[in-house]
Amino acid sequence: MTDAPDAEGVRLQKVLANAGVASRRVSEQYIVEGRVRVNGVVVTELGSRIDPAVDLVDVDGTAIQLDPGKRYVMLNKPTGVVSSMKDEKGRADLRRFTRDWPERLYNVGRLDAETSGLLVLTNDGGLAHVLAHPSFGVTKVYIAKVDGRVTPQTVAKLTKGIDLEDGPIAADKARLLDASGGTSLVELTLHSGRNRIVRRMMAAVGHPVKDLVRRQFGPLHLGTLPAGRARELTTVERGALLTLARQAETPPGDPTQEQL
Repeated sequence: MTDAPDAEGVRLQKVLANAGVASRRVSEQYIVEGRVRVNGVVVTELGSRIDPAVDLVDVDGTAIQLDPGKRYVMLNKPTGVVSSMKDEKGRADLRRFTRDWPERLYNVGRLDAETSGLLVLTNDGGLAHVLAHPSFGVTKVYIAKVDGRVTPQTVAKLTKGIDLEDGPIAADKARLLDASGGTSLVELTLHSGRNRIVRRMMAAVGHPVKDLVRRQFGPLHLGTLPAGRARELTTVERGALLTLARQAETPPGDPTQEQL
């Protein structure tokens, strides 16, 4: 970044306006008020120019997407669909949900065929790595409908920790939402990326899962998005994800693809 008025680059207020942050005039106010940082440094000069392809910009601590080629999509994956862009066995896959976007999108992590809920599709490999790798501790929230009446003691056991065949595991949070009739609703918050971990945890405490949906992934909430529908993330949602990615340090190894 350089502050010289005749330097190459794009004026910062124009970059912010083009990114949908605010109008150019309001963006200028943000700059003067010291609310804008470029590469971690507060910029208050209206003549400042940046290279949108290189420089990192945030407003009030929230990262701003400057690369128009990056796409971020939320899908409410229905049951019966595998988390793959091309299934070798010919089963229903994710390709039908990406046809509205010209970019080649990939799913971040996995949900098994019988699990529904929030799945992120993107062409941003760096962000996908942060979201999928369990070492970053990005949490996911699930609602599980299980057999039997779950007791408070069982909920406590889920957070205290249980032993599975591939080692101990504990939920970050667990909450009993309902226990009526012959089934219960349990909300589980996890950051683990282990295979089918929710189903295995509930089976281990004697309550096999009948239905499972992921409601939240990091800062993203499924909200009222219908099953089988996809939409682009809002500016606020993109900012929250990009902020998360920029704050993370890249660990060694490839991202673990979870399947729950």
